[in-house]
Amino acid sequence: MNFSDLFQFLSELQQNNNKEWMDTNRKWYQRIRNSFIDWLDHLEVELAKIDPEYYPTSGRKGINRINNNLLFHPNKPVYKDHFGAGLDQLSKQGDFYIEIGLSQCVLAGGYWRPESKTLQSIREAIDYNGEELKKILAKKSFRNTFGNLYDDGNSLKKAPKGYSMDHEHIDLLQKRTFAVAYELQKEDVLHSDFTQIVIQVYQEMLPFRRYLREAISV
Repeated sequence: MNFSDLFQFLSELQQNNNKEWMDTNRKWYQRIRNSFIDWLDHLEVELAKIDPEYYPTSGRKGINRINNNLLFHPNKPVYKDHFGAGLDQLSKQGDFYIEIGLSQCVLAGGYWRPESKTLQSIREAIDYNGEELKKILAKKSFRNTFGNLYDDGNSLKKAPKGYSMDHEHIDLLQKRTFAVAYELQKEDVLHSDFTQIVIQVYQEMLPFRRYLREAISV
């Protein structure tokens, strides 16, 4: 995968964010997209080697559309400034997310403001065995990689229904998003060992994602 070409394409696209330019450069876009899909397919093979529970997700299935949804976000530009994809996609929300773009390059996973049923399942798991989640979050290598849980600014001020403010894990129970992210620099993406960086981050994130997976599968 020639990520330099990908960045160059995105840079020119953002300077000419319209359908006419895209139509003129459709072959370039398709070449980048197909190359990204091939890279995702190769990455999937490597991830499956370290994760026996990896859920098969081809690059073609995992890749996101580059078009913004103007029906719901009419003020956004026609095209995104990144290529994004979700692998290990047992559920769309709980996948391993990869975004390579101009404003952000990130590897992320977990649940972003999940629906109430999923959120309730996660809270029940925390109530039953929150010590395990805190152990995962407190691991030194995990904290060095991701820091804290992603703060979406939408945590509850009070205890959720059915729980009290003196619950030993109230700090987790109040959250509405359970996700972590690893910020990449452009130089990381362009480095020859970028794929290995992604694999290492996936492996570090795995216990966290497994905890959540088990929580919602009960």
